[in-house]
Amino acid sequence: MNGDLKQLERQLDIRFHDSSLLKQAFTHASYVNEHRFHQHQDNERLEFLGDAVLELTVSEYLYTLLPDRPEGELTKLRAAIVCEPSLVKFAEHLGFGRFVLLGKGEEQTGGRTRPALLADVFESFVGALYLDQGLEAVRGFLNQHVFPKVETGGKLQVGVSDFKTELQELIQHHGLGNLEYRIIEERGPAHEREFVSEVMMSGRSLGRGSGRSKKEAEQQAAAAALQQLRASEV
Repeated sequence: MNGDLKQLERQLDIRFHDSSLLKQAFTHASYVNEHRFHQHQDNERLEFLGDAVLELTVSEYLYTLLPDRPEGELTKLRAAIVCEPSLVKFAEHLGFGRFVLLGKGEEQTGGRTRPALLADVFESFVGALYLDQGLEAVRGFLNQHVFPKVETGGKLQVGVSDFKTELQELIQHHGLGNLEYRIIEERGPAHEREFVSEVMMSGRSLGRGSGRSKKEAEQQAAAAALQQLRASEV
């Protein structure tokens, strides 16, 4: 059962001017599909916007916090903060899962705790907050609930592996060519979708990986490519 969104507002000490934006941020496509005769909007567009807002605000945070770090290192740190496993941790800490509106099938198969869904909801919430109150409110939310978890004693604690960035740096270091990711297969029902990604370099397959989201599948493909390249000593 989804929680009361007003409870979430009290928990976060944030009051939305447009409550419909907050509801949309926590409305999964499976819920909309089962309530077609009602005026519900799913959170996918807000997720798209929230992803971009997170990229900007995290970039700004790192740029200010670490004035002497080079661009490449800042890029890697940002990727570790905004990657799916990190966003899942933030969403879990805030208890976002219990507020999501889900279809019955998604609910019965554990969608409320599914990593890809939680990461998407976190991005959707950020997108909704940005539309409702602007960048300053997003900065305030991140400063209170996210950045303290990745910064301890002035040092960033982001232990999540970002295989895509690591692979890109390896490829660039050896001047091997350009990488391209593509989704080659989608399998399973809508509420339990699995994606298969392949990473290519100059027409050559370097590795494949699967996951419950396209981002996760690409990370796993990059991890397989890294393993293959290191085994052959690049």
